[in-house]
Amino acid sequence: MASNLNPAYGYTVVYVKDVAKSVDFYAKAFGYNVRRLDHSNRWGELESGQTTIAFTPIHQHETDEVTGSVHTAQSKRERGPIEVCFDYADVDAAYKRAVENGAEGISEPEAKEWGQKVGYVRDIDGMVVRIGSHVTPPKH
Repeated sequence: MASNLNPAYGYTVVYVKDVAKSVDFYAKAFGYNVRRLDHSNRWGELESGQTTIAFTPIHQHETDEVTGSVHTAQSKRERGPIEVCFDYADVDAAYKRAVENGAEGISEPEAKEWGQKVGYVRDIDGMVVRIGSHVTPPKH
């Protein structure tokens, strides 16, 4: 077996209505720096560590002509079964900032049985965003 087949997780791509607006929203609501927003506003990226968070339009040549629209839900409440999770040291402050910058609050932060404090918001395109603390490994 070839040794060059070890994958690296490269991107999470979020399909959105307005790339520039979503990139600006994530920068303000969640505290990310913008890595790039191309001149056509069809691709944007956030500085997010080793794995890139990228944004692209719901309808685009690369997906619509090959497989059809990637968006089949009728409303933002029906978005697909995916969420992104951002870890913060201060979950309460991060949740408050997100809501103050346009995120829709779903559930305020609370302690979970697995050792994480978690709150949920919905972004401007309806995707669920988990705002959580770093998970504490179980003690043996």
